[in-house]
Amino acid sequence: MQDAFLLEQLASFNRERIPERVVHAKGAGAFGEFKVTHDITGYTKAKFLSALGKTTKTFVRFSTVGGELGSADTWIDPKGFATKFYTDDGVYDLVGNNIEVFPIRDAALFPDINRARKRNPQTHLRDPNPWWDFNGQRPEVTLHTLHLFSDEGRPNGFPSMNGAGVHTFKMVNADGKGVFVKFHWLSNQQKPALTREESAALAGANSDYLIQDLFDTIESSCFPLWNLSIQVMTFSEAAKHPDNPFDATKHWRREEYPLHPVGIMTLNKNPANYFAEVEQAAFSPSNMVPGIEPSPDRLLHARMFAYPDSQRYRLGVNFAQLPVNRCPFEVASYARDGSMQYGDNGRGVPNYFPNTFQGTGENPRGKQTTFELSGDVDRVDVGEDDNFSLAKKYLAELGADEVQRIVDNIADFLSKAEPRVQTNFLNNNAFPVSAEFGRALEESLAEANAKAY
Repeated sequence: MQDAFLLEQLASFNRERIPERVVHAKGAGAFGEFKVTHDITGYTKAKFLSALGKTTKTFVRFSTVGGELGSADTWIDPKGFATKFYTDDGVYDLVGNNIEVFPIRDAALFPDINRARKRNPQTHLRDPNPWWDFNGQRPEVTLHTLHLFSDEGRPNGFPSMNGAGVHTFKMVNADGKGVFVKFHWLSNQQKPALTREESAALAGANSDYLIQDLFDTIESSCFPLWNLSIQVMTFSEAAKHPDNPFDATKHWRREEYPLHPVGIMTLNKNPANYFAEVEQAAFSPSNMVPGIEPSPDRLLHARMFAYPDSQRYRLGVNFAQLPVNRCPFEVASYARDGSMQYGDNGRGVPNYFPNTFQGTGENPRGKQTTFELSGDVDRVDVGEDDNFSLAKKYLAELGADEVQRIVDNIADFLSKAEPRVQTNFLNNNAFPVSAEFGRALEESLAEANAKAY
């Protein structure tokens, strides 16, 4: 016990681990830059989008959703696509997925749908019953499920994966005029998706296949590129839209709201240390900059609280001061004290607003543009939404081969659940899309069930 170095080693070792993310636990990250290629100043006053050719440093974290840190990243699972822009106005986080729709619209179900992905509380084994049981009771998950079991659910490397901001956001220009937008990342590295069999084989042979692929691609100087585009909807179009335009379980059809190109992102630098720069990276949809604001999407509002709160739990109250989470220049802040204060803590500058030392002007980050909305405010869904029209149109736009792959992929996974759970999903999710799709899944499921026995 007199060996102070030994004691320090042991004490440090006992504290090396931090809580892993409850979702998106496993991921890979890289640094790069974003370059504006098209003028969208008519839509937004955001400085990092203010001029053609303007470049902004970025950091991207790709991730899986349901698995733990040690899980296989090739499983059929939604994938995260979170981008941190180090802008002149501070950090802007575009936190999205590889699927442009979300499985739920009611934020109160966010913990439940993710718990349904986790291990059985008694056996601690992976259990397909909770996931399919949840799906079979929530018809709004149907479109997301079709995307998940399409080729999108098995990307052959993170560089070949598209991304989307999922939610509707508001852009505001220099004149104070606003529009609603959706963000889309389109990969320049298209590769055929992994087959279900390849995904399963890689899960056993190299459970870190996607992480390794991203690192090796950048290390070999084959720097991956993504084009950023937006869909634009005016306030008047939103008021007349037949669906709720802020419903994250639905997309905006591109023939009605085409993609407007914005810029291109290049990832060209691997992390020097995984823990410092990937595990400690903290993203939140609440990290916005002037010119980009929230929409009335209730699920977005909940995520704007949940994400930074989860980082306070994982990393501490001053997580935003970690190098990967802060801009490389001074950003004004009134946040002070707390555990693990990394910087100069504001020196002697007052930490209250307004004050006569820093000026009494209005805080530019605290004010958003105003707009009118109508309708009822309610925490939960009324159950009258059209949950299947877009799902039917989505299948109609795919080739017959990919539709069959979706059917067979769902059947393979669903066959591992109890017969009662299988029937609920068929009746509540598959047949309402179309009788043809329901019958196809029913037949494929029967074959999968027969093989299981």
